Amino acid sequence: MNESELKAFIKIVTEYFESITGQPAKMGLPFIKDDNTDVFDFTGVIGVSGTRKGAIYLSAPRELLQEFGGYILEGDELQDSELYDLVGEMTNTISGNMREHFGASFFISVPIIVKGKIDDIQLKLNPPVYIIPIEWQFSHCHLAIGLE
Repeated sequence: MNESELKAFIKIVTEYFESITGQPAKMGLPFIKDDNTDVFDFTGVIGVSGTRKGAIYLSAPRELLQEFGGYILEGDELQDSELYDLVGEMTNTISGNMREHFGASFFISVPIIVKGKIDDIQLKLNPPVYIIPIEWQFSHCHLAIGLE
């Protein structure tokens, strides 16, 4: 990953939040993932193949997903099944929009959704894995990018 690629991810995330809610997300300074990097309540993982290989995941707390989902579904409190779908769709949209930057040979998989900590799931990503902190509506989540 280089600075231009990280900036492209930041732009995509900011525009995505703003297009859905009218309020852009505030992006924190990217850093390299370590053993102390939090994983939130729901995580959507997208495998990447083609010219780039690895994975991208979005990890978010229930509260952020509830609030964000309210803009899309305009309903009552979302059930876990809807939150699974939502974090998967968010990860899929962000990853899919990166094709503009990486080109047509940037292939993404169907999202895998994990509820809770993913300590027991090994994401075999070649280091470094970059974490982009995201703040929206006073809630925090992050996007993790591990691409060769």
